[in-house]
Amino acid sequence: MIHKALIGIGSNLDLPAENCLKAISILSKSKEVRVASQSSLYESEPIGNPDQPWFVNAAVEIQTNLNPEELLQYLLNIENQLGRIRKEKWGPRIIDLDILDYEGQIINSSTLTLPHPEMAQRRFVLEPLSEIAGATIHPLKNKTIADLLKEQPNFPIVKKYSPHK
Repeated sequence: MIHKALIGIGSNLDLPAENCLKAISILSKSKEVRVASQSSLYESEPIGNPDQPWFVNAAVEIQTNLNPEELLQYLLNIENQLGRIRKEKWGPRIIDLDILDYEGQIINSSTLTLPHPEMAQRRFVLEPLSEIAGATIHPLKNKTIADLLKEQPNFPIVKKYSPHK
């Protein structure tokens, strides 16, 4: 059976835009996952620890035959393949792949929480997500992604990515 999931992507080390695009490329070449749509890239101010480079973020809608736990493991394997080392919460990272939503399922296990617990309060997640899945209903908030985005303050800054010269 094919399932729909929404994945958040972020990076702020080395070449963040290229890291995000490389992760999307790996996803799109896999047998287990098909990328159905992809957002633009966005630049965002770091949260938690402001003393780090800005992030580049994106979102993709995928179709997969993997269940949520298998998908999580699959994404962690891609992070490892791209060199992710987990040092500090909200710290700099080469790549971050998060399951934001999996067909509206609500899961609270020791390894996975769905929908992503912080997505409704994060402009850097909602901005790219609303571009590809704005009508998707958040299963706990019972609001669309587009409506959740409208409720966000304009800070921290999130803007469309443009390559720096």
